[in-house]
Amino acid sequence: MIVVMARGASEDEIRLVVERLEGCGFQAVVSRGAVQTTVEAVGADGRAPAGLESLLASGNVERIIPFAEPFKLASRQVRQDRTVVGVKGVRIGGPRLTVMAGPCSVESREQLLIVARAVTAAGADILRGGAFKPRTSPYDFQGLGVEGLKLLAAAGEETGLPVVTEVMSVDDVEVVMEFSDMLQVGARNMQNFPLLRRLGKVSAPVLLKRGPSATIKEWLLAAEYLLAGGNANVVLCERGIRTFETELRNTLDLAGVARVKELTHLPVIVDPSHATGRRSVIPAAARAAAAVGADGVMLEVHPEPERALSDGPQALTCEDFALLMQDLRSYWSGKSTDA
Repeated sequence: MIVVMARGASEDEIRLVVERLEGCGFQAVVSRGAVQTTVEAVGADGRAPAGLESLLASGNVERIIPFAEPFKLASRQVRQDRTVVGVKGVRIGGPRLTVMAGPCSVESREQLLIVARAVTAAGADILRGGAFKPRTSPYDFQGLGVEGLKLLAAAGEETGLPVVTEVMSVDDVEVVMEFSDMLQVGARNMQNFPLLRRLGKVSAPVLLKRGPSATIKEWLLAAEYLLAGGNANVVLCERGIRTFETELRNTLDLAGVARVKELTHLPVIVDPSHATGRRSVIPAAARAAAAVGADGVMLEVHPEPERALSDGPQALTCEDFALLMQDLRSYWSGKSTDA
């Protein structure tokens, strides 16, 4: 539930409410707005236990709102204002569409620098690249590991772009944090609850991809693990879901993007590369994501897609990426954060 404090409530009055909630077994999370302060009571089922309504009699509490959804901290009931997540100076969720771009896998220093320099010149905001790669087959390229992280960090330093890369295991959190600016939870790990709990305790921003068979509610509850752990810097990423359709790699759920932006204050971006799996339709899918109100897109780029060690068919060439960026620029100034 949400306890809305009266306007002008003092810090002592807010503290008394927090103590009362914690005494009832809730975790109390204080959110200070420009005008009013709210206290989110997280735990149990979100309903007020008997007697807690007496807070209203004090005159320091304006109203108590039960949670309508199981995801409490992620809900727009808690925060009407949009959350903007900062990644080394890049703001995700603001008026400007954020573009993350880079190779699916870091294959070599030369390959990475070609892509990093090209996406920087075209106007990308964040460099993406995989050092640890979860692959369906154990015989496929699994990434360069820590060496790939070091190459990413070096490319980010040269270009000035922040770096986002996937973390697959609780054991790898520290080393990935050392060499990157944002940690990605891949689709296969969306419900890796030990990993989510660990990432809830870090200060680095987290990009949470939707699982291929996950409902919107399950996706937001995965985000709730991060928020409940104390990490407020969470960005959601729609990357396509598995349906009966086989013409494309996945089905891009654009209606789901619009709906999740109604339900949550967190930024939502789209990965058209994984959602479609086809280079020819990625530009159209990226434009559609921007049009439906996504806060950003994540795109795979490779200098020679036909020679890529992973996901070559869904990688844009450096030249194709530059052309797409010219189209996407038209969405930068017109994007609304109130969707």
